[in-house]
Amino acid sequence: MQHSRKLTTIGFDADDTLWQNEQFFRVTEKRFAALLADHAEEDRISARLLEAEKRNLAVYGFGIKGFTLSMIETAIEVTNGQVPASTIAEILAAGREMLNHPIEPLPHARETVEKLAGAYRLVLITKGDLFDQERKLAQSGLGELFDAVEIVSDKSAATYSRIFSRHGDGPEKGMMVGNSLKSDVVPAIEAGSWGIHVPHDLTWVLEHVEPPVSAPRFRQIANLGELPGLIERIGEID
Repeated sequence: MQHSRKLTTIGFDADDTLWQNEQFFRVTEKRFAALLADHAEEDRISARLLEAEKRNLAVYGFGIKGFTLSMIETAIEVTNGQVPASTIAEILAAGREMLNHPIEPLPHARETVEKLAGAYRLVLITKGDLFDQERKLAQSGLGELFDAVEIVSDKSAATYSRIFSRHGDGPEKGMMVGNSLKSDVVPAIEAGSWGIHVPHDLTWVLEHVEPPVSAPRFRQIANLGELPGLIERIGEID
C-alpha cells in the first residue's frame, strides 16, 4: 500500500479493539449480582460496584485484579460486613476465570495489523495490568507484528506525545486507533495525532464521552477492515 508522507506511526488499543474484553466483565458482573441477590437488587449492586471501581481506579488501576477487589469490597458493603467466606471464594474464582479466559480476536484485527506492519511503525498502547496484558498479547499471536508495546496506567495527551515521540516522529505523524473515545481518541487528538474511533458494542460506562466531531483529525470507522482504506485517504489529505 502507498505510504502516507506524513503518517509514520500507528498506535492500536488492545481490549475491545483487537480482541474481546468488556463482555467478560459484563458476564462476571451478572454472576456477582446473582451471588448477592438475597441482599440487594441487581441494579443496586451494579451501581455500588461502579462506585467502588471509580474510587479504586487511582489505587488499583485498570484491569481484572482491580475489578475483583472492587467486587469483594462491594460484597462487604452490601452485606454490612456479613458476606460469607464462601462468597468471597466464588468472587476470587470468577476473577481467576477472567484472567485465564482465551483470547477472542475481533473481526479484521489480524489481517489489518498484518497489512500495515512494515509500512508503518506499529505500537500497541494499552491500559491495565502488566501481566494480564502481556498474556493476552502473547495468546493473540499478534505480538511479533508490533514494533513496540506500551502498557500504561492511563492515557492522556502527554502519554501519546511521549509514546509517539519515543517510537515515531512525534504525535503529528502518529495515529491512535481504538474503541474508547475518552482514552484512545480524544487525548490522541489533543496531542496532535489522528484519532480513529472503532466503536465496540460494549464500552465501559466510565469511557463514555462525546465524539470530537469538529476535530479535523477525528475519524470513525465501522470495523478495523476499513482502516487501510482510511489511511490511504488520509495520505491524500497529507
